[in-house]
Amino acid sequence: MGKQPNLYAFDDVSALAKALRTYVVQCQNAGLERHGLFKVAVSGGSLPATLAKGLLEPSHGSEDVVDFAKWEIFFADERAVPLDHADSNYKVLKDELLDKIPKGAGQPKVHPIDLKCLDDVEEMADQYQESLMQSFAAKDSVKLPIFDLLLLGCGPDGHTCSLFPNHELLRESDAWVAPIEDSPKPPAKRITLSLPVVTHGIKIAFVTTGAGKKDILKQIFDTEEGRSLPCGLVNEGGADKVSWFTDNGAVEGVGFPRRGSL
Repeated sequence: MGKQPNLYAFDDVSALAKALRTYVVQCQNAGLERHGLFKVAVSGGSLPATLAKGLLEPSHGSEDVVDFAKWEIFFADERAVPLDHADSNYKVLKDELLDKIPKGAGQPKVHPIDLKCLDDVEEMADQYQESLMQSFAAKDSVKLPIFDLLLLGCGPDGHTCSLFPNHELLRESDAWVAPIEDSPKPPAKRITLSLPVVTHGIKIAFVTTGAGKKDILKQIFDTEEGRSLPCGLVNEGGADKVSWFTDNGAVEGVGFPRRGSL
């Protein structure tokens, strides 16, 4: 058996957010040591609120500083909607985290979608890939961008980013960013990082909470068929680079062993 993902379970979201902060700051500091920046991809949903709960807390010493000015934030997926639309992942991150960063704490560089491409998701994906190339190096000089950290969610069907079960996009091996026009979850038109980009990250974290997730997590961690779900494929491809931050409700009945601490 190869290396396994790390599964952490916490009593509540507050305890989870505290541990997530420690983990993110460790990833940040490693990124700053490597190349002076922290390059992170973020999903939407409930993730930004949990992230904010941890990151906006006061610092507890020099090893616990969130240096937002050195962050470069991309979206792991985005919906083809205006940036102030309720379905926009940018809006969720802005409302939950970006607008709440204290003055003087520095602002991250954020890469939203190009609004000129709202009616053409293929062009939107190309433009977003272009912004990745400008940050990570031209596509012909590196096979894949390497994020310092990807922060992801897990849908009740086992999807992550806008990579859905049994969808042809799971086989995309060339593009860094892919368009999707038939998302089974509305809105139908989106762009998403491809699976190879996700699994190529230095660290990959899933944040998922609530008893509503226990059935899908049991499937992902404890069954053979769960390994072919998008989250299972990330576990498979990312191995021990992957860490799951859950509450006890989300992993009730899951047989896969938990880790005690970070």
